[in-house]
Amino acid sequence: MHDPTLVGIHHVKFPVSDLARSRAWYERVFELRPVLEFRDEHDGAVRGVAYEVPGLPEVGVALRENPAAARGIAGFDPVSFAIADRDAAQAWADRLDEQASGGGTDAGAGVPGRLLA
Repeated sequence: MHDPTLVGIHHVKFPVSDLARSRAWYERVFELRPVLEFRDEHDGAVRGVAYEVPGLPEVGVALRENPAAARGIAGFDPVSFAIADRDAAQAWADRLDEQASGGGTDAGAGVPGRLLA
């Protein structure tokens, strides 16, 4: 019998209050590729989406519409993604500044200090 061992992270799921707005932002800024949509079993509306993440082939990202949970984690960073170095941090800050006019998300989109602390 094998000892149970964690071997990585399968996916990270973020609750959002507005799926369409958050989806557009994450797809534009992070170039996420949708691989699966989750439909509500009662009304058939899309309430979530799973993505492949460029540069992170082993970890998926998902968004799930859940306004109460999104409000509950406001101001809290549930995950931090690694980047190469200070030059990469500046490149991300520049990219987020460029995207800021495209609207925010529940996670503080367009606020580099929140994502690049």
